[in-house]
Amino acid sequence: MCRWLAYSGEAIHPALLILEPRHSLVAQSLNSPLGAETVNGDGFGVGWYPSTQDLTPRPALFHSIEPAWHDENLRELTQAIDSPLFFSHVRAAGGPPIQQTNCHPFRHGRWMFMHNGVIVHHPRLRRDMMLALDPELFPLVHGTTDSEVVFYLAITYGLQEDPIKGLGRALRRIEEIGLAHGVRDVVQGTFAVSDGETIWAFRYSSMHKTRTLYYSVDMPTLQEMYPEVDRLRLFGAKARVVVSEPLTDLPGAFVEVEESAAVILDADGFREVDFLRDTA
Repeated sequence: MCRWLAYSGEAIHPALLILEPRHSLVAQSLNSPLGAETVNGDGFGVGWYPSTQDLTPRPALFHSIEPAWHDENLRELTQAIDSPLFFSHVRAAGGPPIQQTNCHPFRHGRWMFMHNGVIVHHPRLRRDMMLALDPELFPLVHGTTDSEVVFYLAITYGLQEDPIKGLGRALRRIEEIGLAHGVRDVVQGTFAVSDGETIWAFRYSSMHKTRTLYYSVDMPTLQEMYPEVDRLRLFGAKARVVVSEPLTDLPGAFVEVEESAAVILDADGFREVDFLRDTA
């Protein structure tokens, strides 16, 4: 389907993660060993919060329908920006057309969202999903992807007040719509949400066999494990990523997120919670 990464920590050039690791996101766009599709070349996006933010930070976005490995603007941009929190996503279109409005991440106010996976039989369910949106959000859906509708449905169900409960309610509503249309196991995906201060990342599917998702070990531990790896010194103590698949082959550097779990990165550090229990 797609591959994505979310970073939080000291401000860095996004190229350090998007371009430079052995299994960088750009490398995964061309060859994704753990993905449902090997190639994710149907466009990409980067969303970032600036290093200096006002009280209501709004992320900047860059989308392109070019393959990530082919786009020179991506290289220029990610080597010039400094950001303490950013998302990046490479797309494998599962049906919706290749166009900029279908590229992740999506934005609403200070919020960003991205998704890897699928809403099964989305064209059949889309009308009912759209009608479940808050009427004020309905005209804000500009693309044709299932992911964008999931985002605005989660906002409808309270994502801005409680991202875990808001997304949980939205996914349960989609499952109800699916069953009404005779579609079982309708939700498949990993999801990332941020307000510019916190990252919430989710691994969930209706059949409980979800696409891969990993988080990095804390940087001080990683630097202690691999003192000979000079590259690790480029990152500060707070640096952490959540990714569709590991960016390196270093043993122990990445840990798989549990099935039906959510991970939270904020000022208090990192923690993993039971997504199903916390949205019951």
